[in-house]
Amino acid sequence: MDVLLLGSIGVLAETSDLQRAAYNDAFASHGVPWHWSREAYAGLLSQSGGLKRLQREARRLGQSIDAEAVHAEKSKLFQQRLAEGLPLRPGVASGGRSGLVTTTSPGNVDAILDAVGLKRGTFDVVIDGPQVSAGKPDPEAYLLALERLRVRPEAALAVEDNPQGVAAAIAARLRTLAFPGALHRTSSF
Repeated sequence: MDVLLLGSIGVLAETSDLQRAAYNDAFASHGVPWHWSREAYAGLLSQSGGLKRLQREARRLGQSIDAEAVHAEKSKLFQQRLAEGLPLRPGVASGGRSGLVTTTSPGNVDAILDAVGLKRGTFDVVIDGPQVSAGKPDPEAYLLALERLRVRPEAALAVEDNPQGVAAAIAARLRTLAFPGALHRTSSF
């Protein structure tokens, strides 16, 4: 293996409960009568994309919310919580060539890297949301990382914490290791 590709910010550090708390605080500040329990949020994580998750949930409930404003507030609150710092998940540091391949926002990438004491320069490549047109499970982010690293799929190993990421890595023909976060431990990989 020439390259280790970490597939999301959740592979670096346990972030799901921080994100859930930030959503709940954003709901309260925008007058949205929702509160996501740990179990409910774990179920909502079956599909990637925070803004899309809000939009799907509003449609499912037949409610109208300003999903973009709520999501922006959630991101701000999440990044503030990350500023307090987080430990890396056990086994994350590799020491070899590596990449971070996520479809989250650049702000969330920078906040999680600061929280765990890393910089973008720690990685040989960092792919984030605005660099691709499709989120996971589409393989575009991984294919872009492989292109920029100038490696073939068989020379890389992807590590993902959620089923959509695993599907994206497999679609890019990468050897893939599922490393579920706390809220994905019961997900089907």
